Amino acid sequence: MHTMVFRLSITVSLLGVLLLLLCSQNMIEARNQECEDPCVAGDEEIMHPKAHGTSSSPVQNNLRWGCSETIADRMCNFNRHYAENAGYWEKSTSFVSEVAPFAYKNTPVQFFDSNTGKLLFTAPISRSWDDFLKESKKHGWPSFRDNEVNWDQVRVLPNGETVSVNGTHLGHNLPDGNGRRYCINLVSIAGRQIEE
Repeated sequence: MHTMVFRLSITVSLLGVLLLLLCSQNMIEARNQECEDPCVAGDEEIMHPKAHGTSSSPVQNNLRWGCSETIADRMCNFNRHYAENAGYWEKSTSFVSEVAPFAYKNTPVQFFDSNTGKLLFTAPISRSWDDFLKESKKHGWPSFRDNEVNWDQVRVLPNGETVSVNGTHLGHNLPDGNGRRYCINLVSIAGRQIEE
């Protein structure tokens, strides 16, 4: 009896490991998908060390929506894999209340790099504010689609990491049934526009 339980336990453990390996491989394959038009692929060179982590300078002072400069600097410049806490954008900032007038008029909002002040995203485009907020709440981070990305300034690395051309870590491309979805840290796109 003990031998049978032991064998069953080993079999279940091996099946669990196999399932984990298969799921991991599927996640890797999904993350390494081709970056097809309009998506613009980038390479690791963008994220090589610079004067301030992966960027040339720290984040701006006085970020929009009351975003934490400390969290923003860590996420933007000294991070390649992690994200602000899920729901941070909704629970710890004034974003939702400050975009309410735009939502009421269904007017898009522009999102700027927290380091450089360059335009990265404009949303919502071809969908309502309700749809944008609903999708963002569902996933825990502001979620953008291809047509909401400024491809002059944003790149997607082979592993799905989404970055600015200046080395700001923004978030990740996490595709769903509707296509590419860029789950982006609000602290990374809370900059104030800087005219060049």
